[in-house]
Amino acid sequence: MNPEWNRRHFLYRSLVGAGGLALMDLLNSDLRAAASTNPLARKAPHHAAKAKSCIFLTMLGGVAQMDTFDPKPALEKFDNTVLDWSNEKRTDQPDLYAKPRLIFRSPWKFSRYGKCGMDVSELFPNLATCVDEMTFVKTITGENGNHPAATFLMNTGLVLPGRPSVGAWVTYGLGTLNQNLPGFVVLPDYRALPFSGSQQWGAGFLPASYQGTMMQWKGDPINDLLPSGGLSRKDMQDQMSLLREYNHAYLDGNFTNPDLQGRIDAYELAFRMQSEVPGVLNVAGEDETTRKMYGIDDEVTRSFGTRCLMARQLVEKGTRFVQLYTPSQSWDSHTDILKGHAKNAKEVDLPIAGLIKDLRRRNLLDSTLIVWMGEFGRTPDHPADLRDKAGRDHNTKAMTMFFAGGGAKPGVTVGATDELGWKAVDKVFRMRDVHATILHLMGLNDMRLMHYHAGRNMRLTDTGGEVIRDAVA
Repeated sequence: MNPEWNRRHFLYRSLVGAGGLALMDLLNSDLRAAASTNPLARKAPHHAAKAKSCIFLTMLGGVAQMDTFDPKPALEKFDNTVLDWSNEKRTDQPDLYAKPRLIFRSPWKFSRYGKCGMDVSELFPNLATCVDEMTFVKTITGENGNHPAATFLMNTGLVLPGRPSVGAWVTYGLGTLNQNLPGFVVLPDYRALPFSGSQQWGAGFLPASYQGTMMQWKGDPINDLLPSGGLSRKDMQDQMSLLREYNHAYLDGNFTNPDLQGRIDAYELAFRMQSEVPGVLNVAGEDETTRKMYGIDDEVTRSFGTRCLMARQLVEKGTRFVQLYTPSQSWDSHTDILKGHAKNAKEVDLPIAGLIKDLRRRNLLDSTLIVWMGEFGRTPDHPADLRDKAGRDHNTKAMTMFFAGGGAKPGVTVGATDELGWKAVDKVFRMRDVHATILHLMGLNDMRLMHYHAGRNMRLTDTGGEVIRDAVA
């Protein structure tokens, strides 16, 4: 017998071993409890929130700021003259400056509206009536002039795929207000989905429960949501109970797999949604006044108008984040901007104005943040050989966006661009600043909203963004 192996050592080693086993059991119990906790349960914000919900209106393709909300008289003065960019010819668009380029005046007239005296082009006659509810920021800059990369930046804070979207971050930080509905809903335009599709509203490295749920504006909002005929509610409950028993038995041995927990949560949510969704998204049940506000009965505005109305219904019932999309590249008017922008503006102008007014009359605008923006702006010029069908090219140096409701300061304009509307020159902001502002208005500190991944604490704004204080009430 080893002389050092006495009774005292034996008892000590035994206790340490038993303690280790007990510790492992406690840790496993904690992990199991964490795995079974509802990830979408309502969570406390970091500070007092201005907004409970957010509706993100995504104008894909790049809206021309000097044709919508940022008028530039100098374009009229120098129209059809050659523009020499001298030292500014660096671009991520090959051959953009290979040919002479001509300054191009706006085809649309501007007028001032509201008590705030905001300039709005004739593209948006209905939104012009809402300017006293809106907060314009004219100096958002981008990092990449390529549509997919810029759209990822707008949605996730990085130009590469794989990161969580802003909607996923918000629901991760706050949970949702209605456990029978998804916390994050996406309403795309099926004529052309965004580049990379569902990656634009994915959860990335966050748990899968926080990814966006895509819904349709025609027919059933979610395919195969309702059960086939012949099943009673009692039958469905019995099936769900059995499935839950099997799922949780399997999860007990695989409790560290977040995707498995996300799948179980999705099954549970889908069951609850079978009774909730049909009642919530009942566009046909809205009165005639409401339908006219959104343009539901007009073929031109029906798609976007129906989705704006669905967004109002969802936030009214407790969905935390709703994102709408125009068709991919719909605003991308390299040629014939007169036709392209006119078409796109007509599809969204009345529905967005209707959304703002409807939220206001229902006392929901103060608690609902509306965000309107695209992935970048456009240039004040065009290639000389396209004069007959002039358009504008991609521009990351300036973009106009607006907030409405949700604690944004109404009737103000933040920032200024140069005389041609090409570059932001005063109060310049990046996309991470937009994200920081959205999070701030919803009660979240962008530096505190973190998730540990790949050896570091990850954030939507990475090293931090600047809240656009002039836009906050």
